Amino acid sequence: MSTRMTGSFIDNLPKIYGIYTGGFIAFILLMALGEHWGMSEDAIGIAFVAFTVVIYAVIGWLSRTMQVDAYYVAGRQVPAVFNGMATAADWMSGASFVAMAGGIYMGGFPYLAFVVGWTGGYVLVAVLMAPYLRKFGCYTVPDFIGTRYGGNLARFCAVVVLVVASFTYVTAQINATGTIASKVLQIPFGVGVWIALVAILLCSMLGGMRAVTWTQVAQYIVLIIAYLVPVIWMSNKQGFGVIPQLVYGDALARIAEIEPTLGVGVLKPEKAIPGLSALTVMNAAAPKGLIGNIQFVTLVACMMMGTASLPHILMRYFTTPSVKAARQSVAWSLFFIFLLYFTAPALATFTKLQVLDPNLATSIIGKPIESVMALDWVQKWHNVGFLSIVDANKDGILQVNEFFMRGDIVVLATPEIAGLPAVISGLVAAGGLAAAMSTADGLLLAIANALSHDLYYKMIDPKADTRHRLIVARVLLIAIGAAGSAVASLRLTGILGAVAWAFDFAMSGLFFPLVLGIWWKRANRPGAIAGMVVGFLAGTWYLYMVRWGGMTPWYGIDHLRFGIIGAGASVIAMVAVSLMTKEPDAETQAMVDEIRIPRGETYLSATH
Repeated sequence: MSTRMTGSFIDNLPKIYGIYTGGFIAFILLMALGEHWGMSEDAIGIAFVAFTVVIYAVIGWLSRTMQVDAYYVAGRQVPAVFNGMATAADWMSGASFVAMAGGIYMGGFPYLAFVVGWTGGYVLVAVLMAPYLRKFGCYTVPDFIGTRYGGNLARFCAVVVLVVASFTYVTAQINATGTIASKVLQIPFGVGVWIALVAILLCSMLGGMRAVTWTQVAQYIVLIIAYLVPVIWMSNKQGFGVIPQLVYGDALARIAEIEPTLGVGVLKPEKAIPGLSALTVMNAAAPKGLIGNIQFVTLVACMMMGTASLPHILMRYFTTPSVKAARQSVAWSLFFIFLLYFTAPALATFTKLQVLDPNLATSIIGKPIESVMALDWVQKWHNVGFLSIVDANKDGILQVNEFFMRGDIVVLATPEIAGLPAVISGLVAAGGLAAAMSTADGLLLAIANALSHDLYYKMIDPKADTRHRLIVARVLLIAIGAAGSAVASLRLTGILGAVAWAFDFAMSGLFFPLVLGIWWKRANRPGAIAGMVVGFLAGTWYLYMVRWGGMTPWYGIDHLRFGIIGAGASVIAMVAVSLMTKEPDAETQAMVDEIRIPRGETYLSATH
């Protein structure tokens, strides 16, 4: 195939990213040769992270712009397939790549609610949101709220919800990047989050959505290769074949045989380690019966409605050339996301088998603690505070309830646990960093764009020129990133916990104002404001009371599911207030009719 470029940049995207993929594979092979020639594991890990971050930074620099349309919505030129890849990377956060398989590893079936909910959320996006928001032609989610309902108060309420939800989410991503940086560079976690922030800002600060889009496509390629290679390798190594997604049921059956002999779900740890979990804690604590079913269903609902409310995801569909492309883009997003989500349970299963199965050389349960502590991977994760071993019964033998670790490290530690080559460990670190950075880029941009466009330009200084608007956006990007790093360094909750909170905040305040804004002409400004304020405050109150106020959760709706309370209050308040107040004017109702036609000219460009 000729590598000569003709035509525009958009026309050459397949060639450009084909060359990029080939180059990345060549780098992997080069690192494999380096390992064969004696290159250390630490050096390989640093090389992987440095190489990929430099590539992302170069893309960010080449995509720099001072055009408003390019900075906010990538010039609305992103083809559906590539927007699907960018959306998948935006979506494949630290939670998806780093923490989800760890949650399944520690807790089993209940954590599949995240997989079901996140995937199902894209069905809501495709059916209820993406084509119609693209038809509307806005720059940000608060831009839609402000224009659909009218007035600065509705716009301001949407900005507040967006900032809280996105900021909560971005702290989880910076947490994930800090985890990877601390492991690869062997530095304290608190230092790692600040190094990670610099890398994140290099990708997004100069080019906005245009830079983030093309960086995210590159990051998706890295993260999906990094996720698939180790699990395929482990599956083959354990004798289950090279299609792990279809055969891990056999591995689950083997785990089911082993766990009772080790006391999983029966033994209780005699000494808990703050921030770390033992296998027995999660498995024994999983609720059963009606409450367990309610918790599964409500977590799925929160993840679905949260997905359809997250501004950084909805923003991705503002970048396509047409309404039709936005709809196609959702389908491509689901396909690219499916590749990882279909694999996560298999990865958790094979990794758990590596640790537990006494027939495998990598098993550590039942081995002398002294020999386990001498393992390189145990020492490295112990040194950075993510793993601990306690000889509770003083017998010198490691029991399953004496091994503590953060679920967040399961994917990152998998190659070392399985005894895979160091090049695979470096690849996984690069993939995890790509996943966390891509989402952090999108989230920081969503916050900065909402504050610069909706707060500064639309409400404070409507006469601001392009240069001032983009300077404000970039300054805000740095400030918000620094604040996110400061909060992430405190490690207030795990990665999955912070992500669940972000989804709950978003659905509490934005889901019904967005959906009813598209599908119910009678929804008006007072109703939308009531829906956002009441929903957000009700959800936040419930989170505080359940998490810190000592209140017993209602029907198992705990702090990870407070969006059920918030969204319920939001829809009741919005419908009631809308019906009690004056209906929208004829122009607004005609606008709603127009944006529900998924074809034709963009509404705002046709009317402004």
